Amino acid sequence: MIRHWLWAALAPGIVFMASPAFAEGDPVAGQARATVCAACHGVDGNSINPEWPSLAGQGAAYMVTQLKRFQSGERENALMQPQAALLSEQDILDVSAYYAAQTPKIGVAQADAKTLELGELVYRGGILDRNIPACISCHGPSGTGNDPAEFPHLAGQHATYTILQLKSFREGFEAHKLHTRQNPMMNEVAAKMTDEEIEAVAHYISGLY
Repeated sequence: MIRHWLWAALAPGIVFMASPAFAEGDPVAGQARATVCAACHGVDGNSINPEWPSLAGQGAAYMVTQLKRFQSGERENALMQPQAALLSEQDILDVSAYYAAQTPKIGVAQADAKTLELGELVYRGGILDRNIPACISCHGPSGTGNDPAEFPHLAGQHATYTILQLKSFREGFEAHKLHTRQNPMMNEVAAKMTDEEIEAVAHYISGLY
């Protein structure tokens, strides 16, 4: 299979604007504040339910932005919005710092070889004939992301959760539907992907570490 490496080759030359600096959180205080979060995301940020994201090792800047989006209603989720509404500005910083300091568990890609090969192709090389960029250009070779640019850590994430998010991004591009993820870059990328490609790259990501 011919791999398309152009996007990955160009990635180092792309300059992304980092988010404005924000005050550092206290992970110790964050651990105490995150007690209620453990029911869904796990005591150490590694969730058990594949529909709920693991947060261990997630970038603090990315988490701060997402929690604020849940608070404002910009990002919709029936479970997360009420929880986020209870957090102060400092709580958000502390909880984000706590999860960023946790160690993500090594994921296991539970898919056949053909699916994982397609997932690797999309993640590392993209699909140039449909202008689908390589995921590696933003999320890195091992899926650790780029927190200053608020590109999230993906490695080891549940495939089920990643599939749900990519399909939500795709629906958001199609009609700006309610309850969908809104991010211009990801909406456009996901809109070009088939279900097979979404599922393949999600399974591939779940095995990164």
